Parts: sequence; C-alpha cells; structure tokens
Amino acid sequence: MAIGLEEKKAIVAEVNETAASALSLVIADARGVASNDMTALRASARENQVTLRVVRNTLAKRALEGTEYECVTDTLTGPSLFGFSMEDPGAAARLFKDFASDNDRVRGKGTVGIAAAAGSRST
Repeated sequence: MAIGLEEKKAIVAEVNETAASALSLVIADARGVASNDMTALRASARENQVTLRVVRNTLAKRALEGTEYECVTDTLTGPSLFGFSMEDPGAAARLFKDFASDNDRVRGKGTVGIAAAAGSRST
C-alpha cells in the first residue's frame, strides 16, 4: 500500500529524531520471521529501552542524513529492521543476538556505536 508524501515526511522526521538521541544502532534482516516472534522481539525491545523500526530503505537513508548513523546507508539493501539503543549502548546488539540464537532467520547487517560521543551531546 502506497503512503503519501506527508506520511513519508513524518516517518523521516520521527526516525531522524530517534537517531539523534540514540546511543547505538543495529540493523538486521528479519525476512521470514513469524509475526508472533516479531511481537515477542518488540516486547523485549520495549523492556530494554530499544526502539525498533521497520522503514523503507529510501526513507531511512533520508532520515539518517546528518546523523552519526549516516555511515550505514551503504548497507541498506533488502528489508531492514532498525534497533536504536536509547539508554544502554549494547542493548540493541544483545537483543538481536539473543533473538537470533532462537531464530535463524535473523541476520545482522550492521552495527554503529556512538556511546563515546553521547557524553558530549547537549541535552
């Protein structure tokens, strides 16, 4: 289903805002994961202060422009599941690692950690 321009702009702005305040980003390909497994992953993400997003790659590239995560745009091919760690820099990586140990359909695409720069950010 096609989404309108205003909806696309809202998605880009929301992902950009999340990326600007995240401590790290993990990107995975979750193609073929059952919906009940994705529901469990999302619940675990909420418990660990990890923001999960599935975003079209073209929108994600626009959203990540000008952020510390702009470097991952080359890895954005095929379906991408974004995990932004909001409090613990390693939370998203651990979340995906634990999930992948029980689900062989999840494959990592990339990880970027920005925790060192977090102390210099203005709040």
